[in-house]
Amino acid sequence: MTDYTLITANRNYSSWSLRPWVLMRALGIVFADRIEPFAKPVNYDEFCAFSPTGQVPALVDGDRTVWDSLGIMLYLAERHDGVWPSDEAARAFAMCGVAEMHGGFSTLRNQCPMNVGVRVQMGDHDAALVKDILRVRELFEEGLERFGGPWLAGPEFTALDAFFAPVAYRIRTYSLEVGNGLSWVERVLAHPAMREWEAAALKESWREVSHEAELHTAGAIIQDFRTG
Repeated sequence: MTDYTLITANRNYSSWSLRPWVLMRALGIVFADRIEPFAKPVNYDEFCAFSPTGQVPALVDGDRTVWDSLGIMLYLAERHDGVWPSDEAARAFAMCGVAEMHGGFSTLRNQCPMNVGVRVQMGDHDAALVKDILRVRELFEEGLERFGGPWLAGPEFTALDAFFAPVAYRIRTYSLEVGNGLSWVERVLAHPAMREWEAAALKESWREVSHEAELHTAGAIIQDFRTG
């Protein structure tokens, strides 16, 4: 039995951490859960103690460290069933979607930072953000239609759902329009693993200045459910 330790950061902010965490929880892959919070705007030196990139997430497997959310997912896929869909067409779609999410959507990331515990009223969306939102909607609707749902690549939760899980929080926080993709958003937010993540996020007492500043740049906070 492999003993994994998954190192992540703040539940409220860390979208990259959420991806492998929710995937492992959803698939029942046992791991020790270690949190290293963002203590300041740049945590590189401190995080280099456990991650070669000075970033989270990092997966420790014995004397081996696996870094980056995509690297971790690929590593797990070689060792555990269910990371990818079993259907070949769905698997190809999921792989492309994961790669697109990992390398793209920079405007969505920058203008709509993940903050689980709040709701934000945004102003008008610029053209680049509209493009990203439309592409998210297109991908969600295509996956649900082609593979029958309720998950993005068929009947089971896979890496594709995990990689877009942070986007579900963004869609809710900023009231982004994703058409029929909203059914997936509601389903993934109700997943027990996502509920566990959100409950921890709301209880966190950490407030990191730069992340909070990004939030205020995005728009006006109209609700804040954080209790920590």
